[in-house]
Amino acid sequence: MKQLSGLLLIVLTFSLSAQDLSQSPWHIQAKNIDPSNYFGVTVANGMVGLVSSPEPMRVKDVVLNGVYDYYQRGRVSNILKTFNHVNMNLDVDGRRIGRKDISNYTQTLDMQKAALATTFDVGDKLSVKHTLMSLRHLPYTAMSVVEITAKKDVIITPMSVIEAPDHLVDVRNYYAEIDRPHVLIPLLTSVAKSPSGKLTVAASTSFIFEEAHGSEPDLIHEDWDYNMHLLKFYKQLKAGETYRFSVVGSSVASSQYNDPHNEAERLTIFAALEKRERLLTRHEAAWAKLWESDVIVEGDLEAQRAIRSALYHLYSFARAGTAYSLSPMGLSGLGYNGHVFWDTELWMYPPILILQPDIAKSLLEYRFERLEAAKQNAFSHGYAGAMFPWESSAEGSEDTPVWALTGPFQHHITGCVGWAFWQYYLVTKDKEWLRTRGYPVLKEVADFWASRVERKGPGKYEINNVIGANEWQENIDNNAFTNGMAITVLRFAAQAAQELGLTPNPDWNHVADNIPILKFPDGTTKENATYDGVMIKQADVNLLSFPLKVITSEAAIRKDLAYYEPRMSPEGPAMGFSVLTGLYGRLGESEKAYNMFVKSYKPNEVPPFGVLAETAGGTNPYFATGAGGMLQAVIFGLGGLDITDQGIIQLKTKLPSKWKSLTIKGVGKEGKIFVVK
Repeated sequence: MKQLSGLLLIVLTFSLSAQDLSQSPWHIQAKNIDPSNYFGVTVANGMVGLVSSPEPMRVKDVVLNGVYDYYQRGRVSNILKTFNHVNMNLDVDGRRIGRKDISNYTQTLDMQKAALATTFDVGDKLSVKHTLMSLRHLPYTAMSVVEITAKKDVIITPMSVIEAPDHLVDVRNYYAEIDRPHVLIPLLTSVAKSPSGKLTVAASTSFIFEEAHGSEPDLIHEDWDYNMHLLKFYKQLKAGETYRFSVVGSSVASSQYNDPHNEAERLTIFAALEKRERLLTRHEAAWAKLWESDVIVEGDLEAQRAIRSALYHLYSFARAGTAYSLSPMGLSGLGYNGHVFWDTELWMYPPILILQPDIAKSLLEYRFERLEAAKQNAFSHGYAGAMFPWESSAEGSEDTPVWALTGPFQHHITGCVGWAFWQYYLVTKDKEWLRTRGYPVLKEVADFWASRVERKGPGKYEINNVIGANEWQENIDNNAFTNGMAITVLRFAAQAAQELGLTPNPDWNHVADNIPILKFPDGTTKENATYDGVMIKQADVNLLSFPLKVITSEAAIRKDLAYYEPRMSPEGPAMGFSVLTGLYGRLGESEKAYNMFVKSYKPNEVPPFGVLAETAGGTNPYFATGAGGMLQAVIFGLGGLDITDQGIIQLKTKLPSKWKSLTIKGVGKEGKIFVVK
């Protein structure tokens, strides 16, 4: 029997620490981790984001979606970093372990199951596997599963810890036990106020012990200070013995529940009594449902893994059935204060719309619920209709820092919002949604642009004093992308009215017909009235061809590409190259498209998981905007999908020589499959 248990230990240790997943299209594995050059990967469920740490059994940040307050970072709201309630400590024979005490440290993200597994050895004493997930079916709840295999007789002391970041105030720590005849449910809970006192946040955790291990251990609660308390137990393990337990934890705020303290505890009790197997089964089933919509590349493992990583992150950062949107950094941290920009509608939304229309609907619901705030913003600036803010958070009022001129002047976002609403209708043909959600927004967007133009005669309905997609040119006149988007959504609003049997405002099409798209003498589209060929931050003019369809002739598309491609700054964000990828893909230049595709993400990867920074060599991941652009390049460019009045169609495209096939499955409401070979 001893020989058998020793053999099992060898097999288990091999499976935990030495499994080679380098050829898996579903796994991203980090070995030889350098803590000083580490950018964490996020496990999230659209509501709670957990950002990994190089330290064993710990996370760097916990981010709760849709929860904002004013603190520390300027005079604007910031997405709230809440209690770190999934951290754990581990003592081995009375000694706390840290990085210096461990070896064979490996972290593996399983994108298929949305789980991060960390494995390591503690000297010659034990092996540990710690698996972390933000449960997909329970929006406010996370789970850690810990498996410890003893190599010799040892005493372990695992600890579940709740820590409060410094900006939370009036922190209260609680411990309670719910006693039932056959089960004792321990509850470690913390409650606090947000920095301004406007919100209450709460987190609660509980242990789940395996019945196979016999009686549950005695639990000890330790209250260290106002910002940290923990729950621990002692366990003696024999050599060769494996011990497994789990921790579940829920985090909510008063912006979601009137009574976050009690609700956090109720949700944790529910998860604790569901037990590990039921939680895992439902979590994995929810992710399997999401992955019915996938992009499959045959013949290029590196590209396949990068595409899956982009999909995984967008799926992780949003969820159906909510009214939450996406910030440029998703739930990976506090980047851009967690605000919502055009990054959602123009970059991240289109691939989500194609593959997960129900999630796309949630992103639009966020804007619809803030329509009145956008109408107030237009009124304040002397315009009609609705003027959506450049940066939006909880209320939908302008949340851009005052020093950034993008707030008052980057008006194209109002077009982007209207554009996204019409795209949803084209994909779903949901006429009831169009009547109650889509048209009310499109009407106000069209009224804004009709009031925004300066009517200077036929063909001269100018849009002056704006900032375009190329933000390095401020306070310019007749910007190509702004004007092109205004033309597009004015016509979409008229189409939407007709679709509902209404008479559109005739002024909408009249204005659209008279907004100019400026040209240089040789016919190249001019980025703005005073543009003189300087380097640009990102594609602006080229957006008129893709994803907009303002410029459609191949000759004009090629002319604009030839002029603007060499003027794109290498310091610009990744999205510019994804636009060029899409255009070259649609033009049938697959090798050039592939080179641009690689440029759209590869230089932006940072160690050890290859998560995307905003710019090449940047240090602010995860840049979900770039992921959205890269996915558009594949789906709409190389894959040839196109959203039209007839729904989703496929244009004829050609694959790069490195790819044997490209399959886009689970497309639209019908879950269609499109293939390029």
